[in-house]
Amino acid sequence: MEQFADFAAAVTDSGVPAGLRRRAAHRVLDVLGNALAASTLPISRTITAVVDSWGGHPAATAVGGGRYPAPSAALVNGTLAHALDFDDTHLPSVLHPSASIVPAALAAAEVVGASGTALLDAATVGTELCVRLGMAGYDEDLRNSIFFERGQHATAICGAVGAAVAAAMLHQMDSAGISSAAGIAASMGSGLLEANRTGGTVKQIHTGWAAHAGLVAADMARAGITGPPTVLEGRFGFFQAWCGNDAHPEHVVKGLGETWDSREIHIKPYPCNHFTHAGIDAALQLRASGVQPQDIAELELGAPTAVLRTIAQPIEAKAAPSTGYAAAFSGPYTIAAALTGGDGLGVWLSDFTDQAAHDPQRRNLAATVRCVADPWCDELFPRHFPAVLRARTRDGQRHEIRIKTNRGGPDRPLSAEELGTKFRLEAQLALPHDAIEALRDAVLTLDSTGSVKEVMALIGRSDGSAG
Repeated sequence: MEQFADFAAAVTDSGVPAGLRRRAAHRVLDVLGNALAASTLPISRTITAVVDSWGGHPAATAVGGGRYPAPSAALVNGTLAHALDFDDTHLPSVLHPSASIVPAALAAAEVVGASGTALLDAATVGTELCVRLGMAGYDEDLRNSIFFERGQHATAICGAVGAAVAAAMLHQMDSAGISSAAGIAASMGSGLLEANRTGGTVKQIHTGWAAHAGLVAADMARAGITGPPTVLEGRFGFFQAWCGNDAHPEHVVKGLGETWDSREIHIKPYPCNHFTHAGIDAALQLRASGVQPQDIAELELGAPTAVLRTIAQPIEAKAAPSTGYAAAFSGPYTIAAALTGGDGLGVWLSDFTDQAAHDPQRRNLAATVRCVADPWCDELFPRHFPAVLRARTRDGQRHEIRIKTNRGGPDRPLSAEELGTKFRLEAQLALPHDAIEALRDAVLTLDSTGSVKEVMALIGRSDGSAG
């Protein structure tokens, strides 16, 4: 950890390349759009009620307009950033880094009055550590995350450590302080994935809790509490505890400063589990070819073996999801939504309401989807999230569509127009019209003239409803 802390301290002084700052600004915009949209959900009222009951000095702004201690604001914003499953993903670690790192960095930046460039630098380095931790726990033979294989939510576990580093950088801590903040946060990260399979809303708060833990860890380090220098690679350290002997701790510092794993982050066009996206892309192509829902007799979704546990099992629950949130983790339902919906960038928030999840047409269509492991998809996963959609229509015609890599990643990035569309559609659910473009402009100029103070003031105008 000390070597990475040295790197982080150096970046505090020298900054990151301009291109990385620009990428970070796009991720900040995406996080804020996701959080603003989620501020209309019950989880927003629930988590806000929790932090209201805690009280404390109002130092940082939460989406919804409240002001709280920085860890509490980060808990609210981090929870909302992930609540719709619309947050970005790094491949092949399958982490959602920005939903923890960005809220933590925003809260710390507001407290210390940091510049826009300092915010983006800290968010970039915190994100880089988060995904490097995830990659160190990636098994090339399994072609899957060791964390995931063990039922652990690496997003939250690694996110807490990355959030601590970002916060420590914004507090201008030296290398020893950054190392201690990370070492403390490593004892705080947690998260299990069982809710993906059988229900429960706890996963929505995982990223918020990681952001909260990172800020608390940085505060503790500033107060003099220390973390072990071997917190990552030690006999009783991070990797041994979470991944056993199968991890590769050396990846955390391999090529540090020369290669950036965070370049492989995908921004989501659809508000649902990322494993479903290639199937959605395929269904949208099938629809564009002229095939209508009423024409379909049978559908087969071929996917990587590893993702079937998340999007296809148990099949009874996935074919008839009980809630809109559960529908976001269903391969059969998201195929049906892509063939019948069409808002936003193809599948939108309106497709994941409880009412939509119980729509008879969608349920009947989802019931025709058979999910199978596909060898071609297994070869590509998880550096890509592929899918093969096969359809038989009632007139006997057969169609096959292969998607190697889904929209939103380095190979198929969303355009500036698509990113803007996503943000505006989300933000209009919570902000008055005049604030939406002002917030967008403030975020996208953080690498030059933009102000963190202005960004947070505009966020404070949100109240969970369109103004």
